[in-house]
Amino acid sequence: MNEEIQFILDSTKESMDNALAHLKKQFLNIRAGKASPAMLGSVMVDYYGSQTPLSQVANVNTPDGRTITVQPWEKNMLQEIERGIAYANLGFNPMNNGDTIIINVPPLTEERRRDLAKQAKSEAEDAKVSIRTARKDAMNDVKKNDDVSEDLKKNAEIDIQQITDIHVKKVDELFDVKEKEIMTV
Repeated sequence: MNEEIQFILDSTKESMDNALAHLKKQFLNIRAGKASPAMLGSVMVDYYGSQTPLSQVANVNTPDGRTITVQPWEKNMLQEIERGIAYANLGFNPMNNGDTIIINVPPLTEERRRDLAKQAKSEAEDAKVSIRTARKDAMNDVKKNDDVSEDLKKNAEIDIQQITDIHVKKVDELFDVKEKEIMTV
């Protein structure tokens, strides 16, 4: 196979793999009833004037399925961490005991579970759009390539479609697992 066509196939697969990796990361932010340190992954804290991820200024643990504890490395950061958690708008109510911040994760209501399932579905659709965009770009690159025979172009288009189908199927599988996780009480 032509090197240019192979390069197009490789870069397309890489783009689609990146879309899957992004989807997995987004799914970590959607909570499924059980407390997890990843739930605070999007929290940014004002650390001496610069926005810093929470994980870089404190230890985040889950002693049980309903509680998250945040233990700052510097005691004077307690207020800033509380502010960062509130600003992230995650629906948590942090409690400060002077030493650590304790967050009780409330059980999800049926309505909230459905909302989270919709959010997961939306993230899955965004990933599919990214995958299809990568396919479209690759198809256009193949069609523009005048140095390659029509047969090679057709074969490359078939390969691109197969890569696309595999990645879309993976997105559907990831969504099914996440939806089941969210809807399990």
